[in-house]
Amino acid sequence: MHKVGIIGYGKMGRIRYQEIYKSGRAEIVSVFDPHCVDLEIHSANSANEIINNPCIDAIFICTPNYLNKPLTIQGLKEGKHVFCEKPPAFTALDIKEIRDIEKYSGKVLMYGFNHRHHESIKHMKRLIDEQEYGRVLWMRGRYGKSVDNSFYNNWRANIEMAGGGILIDQGIHMLDLFLYLGGDFDSVHASVSNLYWNLSVEDNVFATLENTKTEMAASLHSTMTQWRHLFSLEIFLEKGYLVLNGLKTSSNTYGDEVLSIAKNRTTAPAATWEDEEHITYHIDESWKSEINEFFTAIEDNRGVKTGNSGDALKLMHIVDKIYSYRKK
Repeated sequence: MHKVGIIGYGKMGRIRYQEIYKSGRAEIVSVFDPHCVDLEIHSANSANEIINNPCIDAIFICTPNYLNKPLTIQGLKEGKHVFCEKPPAFTALDIKEIRDIEKYSGKVLMYGFNHRHHESIKHMKRLIDEQEYGRVLWMRGRYGKSVDNSFYNNWRANIEMAGGGILIDQGIHMLDLFLYLGGDFDSVHASVSNLYWNLSVEDNVFATLENTKTEMAASLHSTMTQWRHLFSLEIFLEKGYLVLNGLKTSSNTYGDEVLSIAKNRTTAPAATWEDEEHITYHIDESWKSEINEFFTAIEDNRGVKTGNSGDALKLMHIVDKIYSYRKK
């Protein structure tokens, strides 16, 4: 059984703790969080104590963004398998540095691109890979949430700690899905703005992406001025479309997770609402799926199939290009 340490015991650390425990595949040896006291589980005095513990073979990094890169590097150098929440780092150059160390370490490194593990996304991926609907022509993603004044007191409002605003906090998931489901992009244009909250981080990003070889394009709107939480991913292919509205979460703030599927017609009338197949996903097993992939990769001595450092590098190249449009 794997021996695990968790660094960071906020929302994500607690989710990982619960899923690791439920999996029965690992023992949680120790947890560290400077803001949590009187934990019922064993509490370490520092992140170093966990990383340097010879009894621990895998660590979960669930910390503020600016700690992700250094803790990942430290963990790999100390011979630990590493699971790190997103964002993997602040830049593509950071990921290249991490990948060099990962290769030398021979350890498993996985990133928490959780949305890939939703059953609706897995279904979309299967349909695209099977090519029953032809190739992807275009994609459109909208991902937004509302925040309040308490956001000012959060580390996410500090660009030095967060690395960016709504894009790196939430929109990064949608960008990752674009890459996962549609392929890479070599042309990026963006508007990065602070329309309302007047923070050091952006509250809105509009981005258009294109693969100039295939002419497949995608558009993204990532926002924290979406007063009613929204998740919407539309993929239109040569022979039909896949539209996912809503995302199953514990708070249910994004509504029901409903995938609509239909084939097009080449003659009028076009596909109608009645032609659609609707699938509603009532249970979110994405956290379980991630945990199983991580531990299976360790046990099978193989690379991570989805959410690996190569995926992270492609993603951060896109993030870099979008952030190049930040106003100086």
